[in-house]
Amino acid sequence: MIPVSEELLSKIIKKSLSRGGDYADVFIEHTASSSVQIEDNKLEKLVSGIDAGIGIRAVLGDKTAYAYSNDFSEGSLLDLADTVSKVSASENKDAAIDLRKSISDADLRIKLNPQGISIDKKISLLKTANKAAWNISPKIKQVSLIYRDTIQDVCIAASNGTIARDNRIYTLAVIQVVATDGDVLQTGYEPVGGFIGFELFDEVSLEGLAVKAAEKAVRMLSARKASGGRMPVVISSEAGGTMIHEAIGHGLEADLIQQGLSVYADKIGKSVASPIITVVDDSTISQKRGSFRFDDEGVPSQKTVLVENGVLKNYMYDMITSRKDRTHSTGNGRRESYRHRPIPRMTNTFIAPGNSSPHEIIRSVDKGLFVKKMGGGQVNTATGEFLFEVSEGYTIEKGNLAEPLRGATLIGNGPDVLMSIDMVGNDLGFSIGTCGKDMQGVPVSDAMPTVRIPEIVVGGIV
Repeated sequence: MIPVSEELLSKIIKKSLSRGGDYADVFIEHTASSSVQIEDNKLEKLVSGIDAGIGIRAVLGDKTAYAYSNDFSEGSLLDLADTVSKVSASENKDAAIDLRKSISDADLRIKLNPQGISIDKKISLLKTANKAAWNISPKIKQVSLIYRDTIQDVCIAASNGTIARDNRIYTLAVIQVVATDGDVLQTGYEPVGGFIGFELFDEVSLEGLAVKAAEKAVRMLSARKASGGRMPVVISSEAGGTMIHEAIGHGLEADLIQQGLSVYADKIGKSVASPIITVVDDSTISQKRGSFRFDDEGVPSQKTVLVENGVLKNYMYDMITSRKDRTHSTGNGRRESYRHRPIPRMTNTFIAPGNSSPHEIIRSVDKGLFVKKMGGGQVNTATGEFLFEVSEGYTIEKGNLAEPLRGATLIGNGPDVLMSIDMVGNDLGFSIGTCGKDMQGVPVSDAMPTVRIPEIVVGGIV
């Protein structure tokens, strides 16, 4: 699949360093993908394709040169390596490159390669779920379903002597249902997927998810408009980890730290959250969307404790930022494709479970807001200020869930909220997505247990 020999890889790295660079690496990618989309009861899209290419990087101090191509001929690749070598203008340097295979301990097994599944079966899967969603209510006005699988073979070779190969298989499905009642419109959205093959749909019923999305859209039509104010909020594990991803995750990526664009800069060893909060980034978890065996710089995947019992322990590093801080990469060097240089990115990021039951947490609130599903949001990493939409929320009355609410938002400051959390559930719920940063998107998942925030500003509909 990847038409470059180890001998040629050594030549490319040697040429990249020929003018005296500090470090060089090569990233080779071959990706095959297929997708199916059904919308308005019609097969809207059926797409498959292959993309392959190579990216070469040379580094000298704080300077980086990066070039890429889909021409795998030896002459073209050596010319590309010569181009990036110009990051340094010093005398010629003759470096010996001895590549040694890198090993990953991550146990990421695939049972059913989606390439071996017929397109008819994939279409049938969506059609069954589509029918189930439409059958929920005449108030359903639109159903959209997307299936996608990606098989990515990568090879990374670096001047530190390592060579790493990974076969990454990602499968996902997304269901969106729109319901209307007069001038009110509500949406139900359910995604599922990860580093997993077609066995995903043996473990998760796509038909069941379609029903869940449709029922939510219809149920929220009768929800009253949320009113704003300061109040206790319980965020369910079903909401996924959107808040942790945005409110602290990005702020712990080392490039933002080094650029002074994070509120968490210079806080290693200091308390940044409640003592019952532990935050982890772990790319080794089986079947999760942010998992891999090696990152896009050939560093083995690993579990990194970022915050332990409220104390900041580490940042997420790639090779370049770790060199600057004189530490080791945490395996968070990621890129969208061979067309992009790697940068520090999250993988599977979550708050670790605590000791309280979700029921106990809800019962502890006399009057407040229960967030079952989060929507989109935005955060200023330099200040920690955030705003998140609540796509499905309910009032809490005397320790019980009451009427549904729509239009609520959570407004606050990430460090302040993390400091204030006083109950953490013993459950854990993951959500999936594609994280955007520096014009690149990478697959991620994030999670949190059910948590209680004693007081936060809730925005409502005026």
